[in-house]
Amino acid sequence: MTTGVLCIHGFSGGPYEVEPFVDFIREQTDWRISVPTLSGHGEDLKLRGFTAKHWLMDAELAYRALARKVDEIIVVGFSMGGIIALYLAKRYKVKKLVLLSAAAKYVSPTQLAKDVKMLASEAYRRNLNKNELFLRYQHKFNNVPLTATIEFMKLVQAVAPYYKDIRNPIYIVQGKLDGIVPYHTAQFLFDQLASQEKHLYFSDNGKHHICFCEDCDDWFSQVLGFLQKG
Repeated sequence: MTTGVLCIHGFSGGPYEVEPFVDFIREQTDWRISVPTLSGHGEDLKLRGFTAKHWLMDAELAYRALARKVDEIIVVGFSMGGIIALYLAKRYKVKKLVLLSAAAKYVSPTQLAKDVKMLASEAYRRNLNKNELFLRYQHKFNNVPLTATIEFMKLVQAVAPYYKDIRNPIYIVQGKLDGIVPYHTAQFLFDQLASQEKHLYFSDNGKHHICFCEDCDDWFSQVLGFLQKG
């Protein structure tokens, strides 16, 4: 029985967002891993003209391509990719799901305000070019058109009615300091999903890019144990 893992990145991001977790899975297993880049995404961010339908179709095509090579598929989704993972689970055979900072709700005003205040402080001290958060988001601030953001919101709204139909074994990971997805979103998803086997991990210091948090080694191992079981 061969296993495939389909990893889907977030809105305005790319495969680099899940790279640490992907590397961990590669080191620990012989599973075939696919990490597609959604249309308009990646290092060369050009989102104008692309829609939610494009991103869902990208994921479907990646799933079908992987399904031709393996017997069973696990889907891992980060942020918007978590919502796309739920969409795939509704439409296709998915053995297990892993949702990382899944964007069922988006923008935590309180944490975002703290992040912006911190960035302003860094700018005042002229250390902005060394600030990891700023460098990560600077490119996005300049290259994400409003039309693309609206499409992202449409995608989340389109998949929301499926939550109650999802019964796959599932593991949800969420950072409590996430400035993009309010951390209580994870509990909301946990309660909405109909899965009999479901797990929820909160990272006390984790921000949105949860694969880069301080305690990622802890949840990497826990999620792998979940995926390997049964």
